[in-house]
This record gives sequence, structure tokens and C-alpha cells, in this order.
Amino acid sequence: MLLHVVPAAAWSADPGLPYAPASLAAEGFVHCSADETAALAVADARYREVPGPLLVLVIDETRLTAEVRWEESKGTLFPHVYGPIERGSVVDVLEVRRDPDGRARELAS
Repeated sequence: MLLHVVPAAAWSADPGLPYAPASLAAEGFVHCSADETAALAVADARYREVPGPLLVLVIDETRLTAEVRWEESKGTLFPHVYGPIERGSVVDVLEVRRDPDGRARELAS
């Protein structure tokens, strides 16, 4: 399973279309994480100031039509999806629970 952090508003923007975040157009891929610890670190580092709920998409890699490449960033391998995320590949959506300072603490169903 792959995990992708996304503001709730971005995930629900076009529910009839595959999910294609800005990073897909800008960088050619969708950033993902391999586990909960990494997803929480991404949420904390990149989304702390983003208002509103944050979600983590749980993606079944076998349901994707786009290529997944495991690529290194700062000594760690991260999965990158080279195409949009089909909504049928998302098997669960979790919420990032944050503390009053906006730090990501845990994932909840």
C-alpha cells in the first residue's frame, strides 16, 4: 500500500475524475509514502500551515495504471506515481489528527 497526504478540499474537488495533484503537472509524479510514520512526517513538514482537514489516501498499488517508481530523496526511498491516481485504487481514506499547533500526531479512520 502507498500513502498520499492531501488536503480534504483537494481530494473532494473533482470526485468523478482521477486525482491529479499539482505535483503531477509540475514534477511529473505524485509524491507518496511507504508507511504511516513517513506520511505523518510529510504532513507535519509540508502541510502544518494548511487550514482544514488533512487526509491520507491509502492506495492499492496493484490497482494503479500509472507506473510506480521507488526513488531516493535524502537517503530514503519514496514511491512516486507517474500518472493520476484512479479513485478505484484508493482503498481507504484516513484523517490526519493534529495537535493545537498543527503538528501531525496520528492517523484515524
